[in-house]
Amino acid sequence: MQMQAVTTERQSDGAEGDVVLKVENLSLDFRLRTQILHAVRDVSFELQRGKTLCLVGESGSGKSVTARALLHILDKNGAITSGRILLAGKSGDIDIATLTEHSPELLKIRGGRIGLIFQEPMSSLSPVHTIGSQIVEALRLHRRMDKKQARAETIELLRQVEIPNPDKMIDRYTFEFSGGMRQRAMIAMALAADPEILIADEPTTALDVTTQAEILDLIKRLQVSRGMAMLLITHDMGIVAEVADAVAVMRYGRIVEAGSADAIFHDARHPYTQRLLNSTVKLERNQRSDGRADPVLLAHQPVLSVRHLSKLYGASTSWFGGNAHAIKAVDDVSFDLYPGENLGIVGESGSGKTTLGRLILRTVEPTSGQVSYFGRGEPVDVTGLSKRQLKAFHRDVRLVFQDPFASLNPRMTVKEIVGDPLVVSGTMKGAALERRVAELLDLVGLDAMAMERYPHAFSGGQRQRIGIARALALDPKIIIADEATAALDVSIRAQILDLLLEIQQRLDLSFVFISHDISVVRYFCDRVAVMHRGKLVEMGTAEQICTDPQQPYTKSLISAVPNPDPRNKRMMHRTRFTA
Repeated sequence: MQMQAVTTERQSDGAEGDVVLKVENLSLDFRLRTQILHAVRDVSFELQRGKTLCLVGESGSGKSVTARALLHILDKNGAITSGRILLAGKSGDIDIATLTEHSPELLKIRGGRIGLIFQEPMSSLSPVHTIGSQIVEALRLHRRMDKKQARAETIELLRQVEIPNPDKMIDRYTFEFSGGMRQRAMIAMALAADPEILIADEPTTALDVTTQAEILDLIKRLQVSRGMAMLLITHDMGIVAEVADAVAVMRYGRIVEAGSADAIFHDARHPYTQRLLNSTVKLERNQRSDGRADPVLLAHQPVLSVRHLSKLYGASTSWFGGNAHAIKAVDDVSFDLYPGENLGIVGESGSGKTTLGRLILRTVEPTSGQVSYFGRGEPVDVTGLSKRQLKAFHRDVRLVFQDPFASLNPRMTVKEIVGDPLVVSGTMKGAALERRVAELLDLVGLDAMAMERYPHAFSGGQRQRIGIARALALDPKIIIADEATAALDVSIRAQILDLLLEIQQRLDLSFVFISHDISVVRYFCDRVAVMHRGKLVEMGTAEQICTDPQQPYTKSLISAVPNPDPRNKRMMHRTRFTA
């Protein structure tokens, strides 16, 4: 296919604060099978050169579809029904809303004058082309470079976004990059045509806290050096406080409040904005006796004891003994979990925290070490149980998954999902099963009348409640929650955490709470264990870990957490850890 060469018409260099793009009374509709969805209604805002506008709201608020409308990349059943999108140009403003899908003017704008960073780089980058070839294509399309020039410029772009060894990484594929590196590659691609406007749609949602801080810092520095206007879309008010100059809050397709970052955070007027801020600030406090572990509690016998637990992948015995080229996913980890305690396991992606949870459940077999369970009186060596004996252990130790969408079978009703552990274990059936499911749904705050419905009929927060009900079906002693709130909006996240705390008090549960979100762990946990590269590097009360960390890695982790106050920005002055 012949590539069409398109040049970009740039506005002459202007001063910081000049309006680059103005959205006036924008409305969007989506034609569904039985109705028309009014996704966006009368939205207006401005993007200024060198400034960042944060578009904030929960899932379904219309913020992402608004951003996509600026580039005319809506689904086929979506359309702009009214309003203007005015992009400043040398010969006057261009109304993007009036451009057709394949018009030359729109091709100049997409990826040229306006760059876009998507939320999930793995689905946005081609898996069958090298990273370099994808950026080269953008350069040749928008800047009329030959292959040699485009390759040299691509290497320079990769260097600017701080990808190490760019002359070698240019020829690597997407799967060979980590999550943070993929996002850096996406940024390089978005900057290829030297855009005047950068749209970043949840650019750090899937990243751990230190990688998030690095990416936000990188985007901000590149924005300042290039003088770009930026539209940052997020649901995280901590990120907004760290990077925003102005904020627009969306709900149900409308902007309900807008203003400077300081005005929004310190003088919010709309109840919805206040609710978002309260949900964020709420997670700055600990709900478990101010984060101080009860010494009486710790004097009791633990309900679970982990000793010298290790997991090696790719281990093979060399001629000289030992393991050659083995990856230590979990490396000599020991800790105790006490009755009624919430123990947080935190760390970056790849730290081994999820593998540790699976080793405790023995869904992954340990290479060495021991897990002892004391929930029924006599200690049980979990690592020595047969598959048949493990069934009894799995009744007492249950798992709540990260993704409430992927963890529920879409072909099963809520009654079948929640009751499945009871059916499989042969505990209940018939009318008794239905009564038990109704009790469990009531326990997690759902109407028992919903048990005949399917998962697609529920929101993300409601689906996670269904997952929690399923985990509670067999009256467990321990719940392992693996990133159980990561996929939820901040207000829903706080509701689920409060629900878990309430259930814990009623049922006397213990939690192993695995997360990369420090604010969630601080709110929910008594003690916190910090993992780095498979090792447990520090352990203490939630209060001590979050306010007075001792190890350099923990200090870097805590200092990278966004602070929901634009007057006291934390990330830009964070401690960096070097191994």
